[in-house]
Amino acid sequence: MSFTLISAMSDDPNGRPVGGTEYSLCRAVPGGSGITVVALLLSHPPNLTSLQNTLHKLQKSHPILRSKLQNPTPPSPSFSISTSPSLQIQTFDLPTTTNLLKTLSPQDPPRQIPPFHLLLEHQLNQNPWSQQPQNPTSQFDVFYATLYSLSESRWVVALRLHGSVCDRTSAVVLAREVVWLMREGEGGAKWEIEDEGCGGEVGLAIEELVPKGKGDKPFWARGADLVGYPLNYIRTANLGFEDVCTDRRTEVVRFQLDRDETDHLLSKCRERDIKLSGAIAAAALIAANSSKHLPNNQSENYAVLTLVDCRGSLDPAPLDHHLGFYHSGILNMQSITKGERLWDVAKRCYTAFSNALKCNKHFTDMGVLNFLMCKAVENPGLTPSLSMRASYISVFEDPVIDDSYELHQEVGLEDYIGCASVHGFGPSIVVSDTIRNGQLDCSCMYPSPLHSRKQMQELIDEMKKILVRGDG
Repeated sequence: MSFTLISAMSDDPNGRPVGGTEYSLCRAVPGGSGITVVALLLSHPPNLTSLQNTLHKLQKSHPILRSKLQNPTPPSPSFSISTSPSLQIQTFDLPTTTNLLKTLSPQDPPRQIPPFHLLLEHQLNQNPWSQQPQNPTSQFDVFYATLYSLSESRWVVALRLHGSVCDRTSAVVLAREVVWLMREGEGGAKWEIEDEGCGGEVGLAIEELVPKGKGDKPFWARGADLVGYPLNYIRTANLGFEDVCTDRRTEVVRFQLDRDETDHLLSKCRERDIKLSGAIAAAALIAANSSKHLPNNQSENYAVLTLVDCRGSLDPAPLDHHLGFYHSGILNMQSITKGERLWDVAKRCYTAFSNALKCNKHFTDMGVLNFLMCKAVENPGLTPSLSMRASYISVFEDPVIDDSYELHQEVGLEDYIGCASVHGFGPSIVVSDTIRNGQLDCSCMYPSPLHSRKQMQELIDEMKKILVRGDG
């Protein structure tokens, strides 16, 4: 299953039609899912000119950052490359930011929400790609930047990108390169960004790089998947929906473990030869099942989507710093009964994922899942209560590892978060995990008010307790 896309591009030799996964994101982003945001909290005053030059340098080194989506609506979206960087930073001075925060602050949050967190959520819900005109000559930037003044000693830099050009790995690369260039601007050692090595062109789509034979699947097997996935989904449970009618937005709940708690959790994963993603998914499943107060013998099936960074498995493999969207998903169903133990469920979750990965399901099912995603975007009624939910939870196979504390101190980087919007088509909760200087830091995105902040805060608090407590 793949998409046949006929390019409507002009005479741009460096552009190309979008691939199948990129196409599904082009369909999802206007509705609110797939907008990637990297937010940086700074204690050193950023120089606007220097920051502008930094972002232009990134655009020169990564052609996809200066690309434009041409005719981003069906049937023929494509990337067209600008010859020179054009990004302009939008700035908010202190009074303007203060007034904005007053409008963003919820009236009755379950706990106080920091201004940095509110601005991150605000960026996740800024959607220049919505309400796109049906015009084959229309073009849209894929990269935006905003600078907020929080106080006389705090600033926020927010980078917002279209999902088709930036997966989680790309967001990490982008944040790292921005920080290094900011260090250079403050008198640090000169640091050159490596060119992506694609000659000023947008790199190939993931579908073009799948190793020969690994994405193959018989025609009838693909047909069975097109029927089987929706039928299995009908039998899955969801977290309770609180408001299915009001317009949605993405909100974020964050939880962190200290170093000792993180070490203990990771050691338990190593003992059982499973990855952290299995434990996180298991804790979320147990927390959801517990919140429903079901009878002891009643089980429910939940859909778990594990996102895999495919870069290392592609042929040729993109460079580590190559930007784009190169993730794929493996969808599994897990049955949960009241009273189950964390490590039993974690082992089941990870084993199911690992077996599917060995069978290359992240490649063989890529086209089917993209096709079904587009159908659900077109027909919300295919999902329960028009909720547009694809699964209960989505986790990443591997966490981001960041041990850059000293570098962050040099540039005054006090905090940062990278995540993506989910209030269009997507799961009820996406957990993006980072091991930051030895401590687990998780950002959990969810659609509001389909799920309320109170509901999700209670769920995440319970997940954290389960991960810390383990099986006792």
